Amino acid sequence: MALVYPRRIALACRPTPFQYLERASRKWGAGHRLWVKRDDLTGCTLSGNKVRKLEFITAHAIDNGYDTLITCGGLQSNHCRATAIAGAQLGLAVHLLLRGDEPADRDGNLFLDHLAGASVNCYPPKRFFREIDQLFRHWQEHYASLGRNALAIPTGGSDGVGVWGYIAACGELAEDFRRHEIERAHIVTATGSGGTQAGLTLGAALHELPATVWGVNVCDDEQYFLDKVASDAADWRRRYPDVPAVEPLPRVIDGYVGEGYGVASGEVFGCIAELARLEGLVLDPVYTGKAFHGLLCELEKGRFEGCRDIVFVHTGGIFGLFPQRSGFDS
Repeated sequence: MALVYPRRIALACRPTPFQYLERASRKWGAGHRLWVKRDDLTGCTLSGNKVRKLEFITAHAIDNGYDTLITCGGLQSNHCRATAIAGAQLGLAVHLLLRGDEPADRDGNLFLDHLAGASVNCYPPKRFFREIDQLFRHWQEHYASLGRNALAIPTGGSDGVGVWGYIAACGELAEDFRRHEIERAHIVTATGSGGTQAGLTLGAALHELPATVWGVNVCDDEQYFLDKVASDAADWRRRYPDVPAVEPLPRVIDGYVGEGYGVASGEVFGCIAELARLEGLVLDPVYTGKAFHGLLCELEKGRFEGCRDIVFVHTGGIFGLFPQRSGFDS
């Protein structure tokens, strides 16, 4: 399909590696081949899936006269950390609205937020969820009073601008499939704000990728993400009315949220440790660990029968591993 991309700023190391997990396939594959798209290697401090979205979001900000980026997330938000680092690289001020009380010891992503010079405000979860729209408006008005122009970026950079990141990534995956002679595959990714899943779902259709995209939700439920992918796709079409007419068909693997967002079970920590020893591949307990654990459970249940190749999109998150290292004590 004819596809004209908006401008983006090269922040990520692209294309990312596409690797076969030989030992993991032997141990868990049950006749399937397990592959990983290494989007944890999009950069160093800018590592992870959020960088692909920020390439388009930061270009949009600069092209429209914004000098400040305001965004939100949890205390260990990968997106907020990536935004802080990207802002520092591009000379844009960054203000983060974080969910939770700031701990006495800054660790992981929160440490990097401050190190990169982002302004940080922390809010108790109840207030955060109740007032986040008002908080965005308050800080935008604050910067306007200083003669500055602040762009409000939603959680995870997940909107009609951010989805371009993984629409473009599907172009890379198409080449990965050709190089490794993959005729048909299931693509599995963690989904937390929905933007990566929306981009992959749209991108698979736009690039005619022979693949079925699945999001393993790490929060909320299946219906939330069905609605969120549809919402992001509608926003994309509204902002870019000349894009090809495709309708996303989102698919969600529910049931692996556990006790809640950011809370991993012993089975997830065990899966992370075993994969690290088996393949030298490090996951995190918030996103990728839950998603890969869910993938393995679904393999056992036979969800992917009839298709040899399964591709796991590693969306990063390694800095969120360190604040939860006590989970490996057992």
